[in-house]
Amino acid sequence: MLADCLAGLRVLDLSMYIPGPLATLWLSDLGAEVVKVEGPAGDPMRVMGAVDADGTTPFYKLANRNKTVVSLDLKSEAGKRLFAGLAAKADVMLDGFRPGVLDRLGFDEARMAELNPRLVTCRLSGYGGTGPFASRAGHDVTYLAACGLLATNGPAERPVMGFPPLADHAGAMLAVNAILAALLRRATTGKGALIDVSLSEAALSWMGGVLTMARREGDPGREDDLINGGAAHYRIYATKDGRFCAIAALEDKFWQSFCQAIGRTEWIHRHDEPLPQTALIAEMEALFASRTLAEWSQVLEPADCTFEPVLLPSEVPSHPHHRARDFIQVADDGIVDVLLPIKMEGARVRLRRPFSEQSPEAVLAGWR
Repeated sequence: MLADCLAGLRVLDLSMYIPGPLATLWLSDLGAEVVKVEGPAGDPMRVMGAVDADGTTPFYKLANRNKTVVSLDLKSEAGKRLFAGLAAKADVMLDGFRPGVLDRLGFDEARMAELNPRLVTCRLSGYGGTGPFASRAGHDVTYLAACGLLATNGPAERPVMGFPPLADHAGAMLAVNAILAALLRRATTGKGALIDVSLSEAALSWMGGVLTMARREGDPGREDDLINGGAAHYRIYATKDGRFCAIAALEDKFWQSFCQAIGRTEWIHRHDEPLPQTALIAEMEALFASRTLAEWSQVLEPADCTFEPVLLPSEVPSHPHHRARDFIQVADDGIVDVLLPIKMEGARVRLRRPFSEQSPEAVLAGWR
C-alpha cells in the first residue's frame, strides 16, 4: 500500500500558503507523519479568502490534511528549545522561510547538523538560496514572469496568468522528488542532506524547449506556435452556447478523423499549413460557434479525434472517468479533496483526515 512507503518517517513542515504544505501533504499520503510548525500568528492561508464558520479557509484545510499543527515562537528561548527537540527527532524538515531566516534564528546549517546529522532539509523558496534574487519577494505570477513562461501563454494581445498557481504546484512536486531522492541516499550512506529548491526554477525546468526555440528562431509569439494557439487543430474554441471545447489533433490520423466526423474532408490536406493558421482558425471558429457544446460532444467524442469539452470545475467531480478513478473525494461540508493521484498494486492512497492541533510538548513527548 502507498501509505506503507514512508511509514514511520517524521516530517517537520515550516512553511505557509501552498507549495510547502502541498509537498508535505503528498508525503503524508505516502505514510509520513507530518507536524506543521506555525508561528504565534499562524499560517496566513488560514484566513486568506472566504472562511468557514470555524474561521478557517477551506484552502488551509485542504493543504494541511493528515497533519498535526503546533504553534511555536521561534524567537523565544522556550520555542527554540522545543524546536531543537523536534528537529533532533525528525527525518525531514521543509523550510519555507526566505533564505537566511532560520540562520538568524540560530538554526543555521552547522547547528542543524549538530542536532541531527541524518536530517534531510529541503529549503523551498521563491528564487533559491543564492544569487541576486535570493531575498527577493515574489508570488506565482512573478516567478512565471522571471522564467519566461508567462510571456508564451495566452492570446496574442497579452499574457495570461494560470490558475491554480503553476510554479507553486511545480515547486511542491520538485521538493517531494528531491526529498525522496535524499532519503534514498541516506538509506545507504546514513547522511542527511541540505536541498535548495526554488519555485521559479521549478517552472524554469519546464522551459528548455522554449528557451532553445528562442535562441535558434527568436522568441515565440503567443498564438504563433504549434501548441500555443498557432495551429487550427490545437486550440480552444467557443461553442454556440458560450461554452468551450478543446481540440488537440496534432497527428494526421486524428485530424483526418475530425474532418470526417464534421463532414469537411476538404480540410484534411490543410493540417500542415504554415503557422499561424489564421484563415483555418477563423473557419474553425465559425464552425464551432454553429452548435452547442453538447451537440459537438455527441458528434466528436465517438470519433477518436482528441476532442474534449472544457469542463467547468463544478462538473469535474461527477465526470465518469474521474468517478471511476476515485481520486476526488467530496465531503459533506463541501470540501473537495483530490488525493495523490497514484495507484500502487491497484490501490490508491487512503482517505485523508482533517488536521489536528496539539501542543509542541505533546508531539515531542510522543516522538521520544
